[in-house]
Amino acid sequence: MQTKAIKFKNSQELELSARLEMPVGKKPQHFAVFAHCFTCGKNAKAATNISRELTQNGYGVLRFDFTGLGQSEGEFKDTGFTSNIEDLVSAAAFLKEFYMAPTLLVGHSLGGTAVIHAGAKIDSVKAICTIGAPAEATHVEHLLGESKEEIEKNGKATVSIGDRPFEIGTGFLSDLKKHSTASVLKKLRKAILIMHSPQDSIVEVSNAAEIYTAAHHPKSFISLDGADHLISNQADAIYVSSVLGAWVKRYSPEETENDFTTENNTAVQLGTDGYTTEIVAGEHRFLADEPKSVGGNDLGPSPYQLLNASLGACTAMTLKMYAERKKWDLSKVTVHLDHSSHYGKDSENPEAAKSKIDVFKRYLEVEGDLNDEQRAKLLEIANKCPVHRTLTETDVKVETSYMEG
Repeated sequence: MQTKAIKFKNSQELELSARLEMPVGKKPQHFAVFAHCFTCGKNAKAATNISRELTQNGYGVLRFDFTGLGQSEGEFKDTGFTSNIEDLVSAAAFLKEFYMAPTLLVGHSLGGTAVIHAGAKIDSVKAICTIGAPAEATHVEHLLGESKEEIEKNGKATVSIGDRPFEIGTGFLSDLKKHSTASVLKKLRKAILIMHSPQDSIVEVSNAAEIYTAAHHPKSFISLDGADHLISNQADAIYVSSVLGAWVKRYSPEETENDFTTENNTAVQLGTDGYTTEIVAGEHRFLADEPKSVGGNDLGPSPYQLLNASLGACTAMTLKMYAERKKWDLSKVTVHLDHSSHYGKDSENPEAAKSKIDVFKRYLEVEGDLNDEQRAKLLEIANKCPVHRTLTETDVKVETSYMEG
């Protein structure tokens, strides 16, 4: 993915700090806005991991610091749940003006509650996802502990949340009570995915049940079994984003036509970030890349890994076809490959001296009720697969020219 630091203004003309993450090698077909947890920020681990994984599903993802948090302007003591909702609406307006209006809102913890309210205000949003979200914004009052009494008595108090001090006043508490998520859900007619861990010790899973009950169909619930509230484990973040990516496809608007097409058998197009390259082969699209050690993004196999894969796939298919024709019991074929290059030595072959030699080492694993004679024949057939013969038995020529027009 490609990350771009940006700033946009909220309804109070304060600059909010954001990051826009884009898929590599292709234009995003859709955009999403991610809302972080209470007193967290755009760089929280869950926000980062989930946003980056969403780019693999073709999304451009905007994540930002709410007013008064992180690198955004404003004072946290002057904010509340209302300002969170307004910031999300401003983020959507920014995307609509400069990129594309968002179709998906994703919110973590209190950010999840906020995206429900914001989603009701943003026409372009077709789908909403909450992760570990409270059923009502007032749920965060329990984080204040004994400080709540001090706030009500003195008008404000400094509260430690996540080992950081925040000044919270009575205005913050009263603002929480102004918003009813159940009332918003009663009117909301947008697809919603509710994700929650049964082991969440910060926001009990019963909150997910309340949201689900209040919401209209289409609605879905996914249990994040074993995950903590902060989704701090990257494997959990990958699971969240992969399920979300599959779910939201049903509710995303029709994709725009991709401008990278070809009338030829295969085409590749180098992206703008490193060596990441998109490949079109018939109806199939995938990426090739180089390892990070040589400046790539490691988002796909390298060219020689693809060449290895071509030889291996052709080998496995050829063995399967031959065994079916012979009615042999070949139930499984696995082909392992390595590639290396070296130069010939005078003592071995004077004609090959100083010439480059490419060596493909191929190791077969076959399963089935096969005798020694059949296994030996399969080893022989492997050397007759079309790609093997192209590599070893033909004078390969590559003709290169510019496309006309």
